[in-house]
Amino acid sequence: MIPPETPAPRTDQPRADDDIAILIPAAGASRRMRGTDKLLEPVNGVPLLRHQALRALQTGAPVLVTLPGDRPARRDCLADLPVRLITVPDPTEGIAASIRAGVAGLCDKAQAVMILLADLPEVTADDLAAMMAAFRADPAQPILRACAADGTPGHPVIFARRHFPALSRLTGDSGARALLARAPDLRPYPLPGTRATTDLDTPEAWAHWRARNGAPGSKG
Repeated sequence: MIPPETPAPRTDQPRADDDIAILIPAAGASRRMRGTDKLLEPVNGVPLLRHQALRALQTGAPVLVTLPGDRPARRDCLADLPVRLITVPDPTEGIAASIRAGVAGLCDKAQAVMILLADLPEVTADDLAAMMAAFRADPAQPILRACAADGTPGHPVIFARRHFPALSRLTGDSGARALLARAPDLRPYPLPGTRATTDLDTPEAWAHWRARNGAPGSKG
């Protein structure tokens, strides 16, 4: 079962190190859902996008979310959270447009960015914090990519600041796949089970996941 929603940290409390920012690309069209928005599907009673933002906020890191201009419900579900919302001017291009916009929005203090896909409902705040700690502990600061327990590559991925220029030049809908494929400093980071690879893009995937987890159905 997925842990219940945890309240976001109060903004008047001291934040954890903000050297690693978390970017949640959420400007996609959700086309494979055939008329519904996967990022608004309920997880523990809240929209998936809010669920993911709350998990990111629990790390204490700065959180940025990229959004399209034509999905007000996505913006509304985050309105009371201390995240930075960035409108992507060309979301139809694909995820690269979100990454470019997100990297451009990072503050000068950010020495790395974790790209956390919005449709990974099983990744926990502890997973994110553990990855960030592992990245900070490695003097080489390699590209750290989450994988399933069996080694299957997944998400999230942490990129050091030296990779920001390459991320800013990405195009198309394959994200950073080409950059990852040729990176000499890529290191996998295993997460339990299939947390790093369970993404839900279709109604069938949602139905299967809910049946497996005993979760209630869509809000309809």
